[in-house]
Amino acid sequence: MAGDWPETRIAGGDTAEEIAKLKAEPGKDLVAAGGTAFMHSLIRLGVVDEYQLWVLPAVTGKGAPLFPELDQVVNLRLVKSTAFPSGVLELVYVPAGKEGRSSEGRW
Repeated sequence: MAGDWPETRIAGGDTAEEIAKLKAEPGKDLVAAGGTAFMHSLIRLGVVDEYQLWVLPAVTGKGAPLFPELDQVVNLRLVKSTAFPSGVLELVYVPAGKEGRSSEGRW
């Protein structure tokens, strides 16, 4: 629950406006977590600055699409890749033309 995290607040209203307000505040990076519909809305609004994808060495044959149908192509640029001994791959992409960031600083 949001109340369990002291620096958490629940935003309401227009998603694009709320994200712009949060990005304008000083502090650390924003991390969005939520259901598929919420994530798709952020992608459609163009407010995602970085995609951190984990590719697992298993195929289930089912699940929701990662990306929604879009009116135009969003070109991505790979800024980091890490292969773990387990076979998991971490892939970090930023939209072409944007600068990526990591917890250690700028890429």
